[in-house]
Amino acid sequence: MLELMLVSFATFFATIGPIEAAVLLATFSANMPRREQTKVALRATFLASLILLAFTLFGQPILNQLGVSIAAFQTAGGAVLGLIALDMIFSRPQSGFKLTTPEGEEALGKHDLAVFPMATPLLAGPGAMTAGILLATNANGNTVLLGGVLIGLLAVMAITLGLLLLAPEVSRAMGVTAQRVLMRVVGLLLAGISVQEIFDGIRDSGLLTAAG
Repeated sequence: MLELMLVSFATFFATIGPIEAAVLLATFSANMPRREQTKVALRATFLASLILLAFTLFGQPILNQLGVSIAAFQTAGGAVLGLIALDMIFSRPQSGFKLTTPEGEEALGKHDLAVFPMATPLLAGPGAMTAGILLATNANGNTVLLGGVLIGLLAVMAITLGLLLLAPEVSRAMGVTAQRVLMRVVGLLLAGISVQEIFDGIRDSGLLTAAG
């Protein structure tokens, strides 16, 4: 359980991006009173947690209904996480886990920042949703292991809430260089996890056995 919990924490931390979210919240809510910023942080974290919990708990039954095997999803999910990891490592200006320019402009004009872009797609984005389903499948129906995944998720969301509540301070304290270094380190860790998921998916698919 401990191993899966640590993997879950690292994966969710990388795909949710609490520090990046805090910096973006500080930018989006620069003209808001502190009380309103707090409300946005609380609501965004709550909504994102509900979304990710739903995908983690009910994603696998949906896959079963669609006829998608666990091995296939592990391989596909690992590939998606790998692409996100590459975006983080090379800090590409346009990537799958960042807002596009039109999305950013729309976000600045939105009254309810908690729903868009904070809750989704910044916190509960495609990468984090995929990670939730992928980690739940690794639990193999074991309630204790699934509990470890949920603990990892809730721990990351707790850290996220803390950073969002301190968004202005985090933005001032984190220089651009420090943000980029941290993003690359976390991205490298996520890359290793994604490759392992691909290896496990191919192994469990039986393709290697059939080829042998």
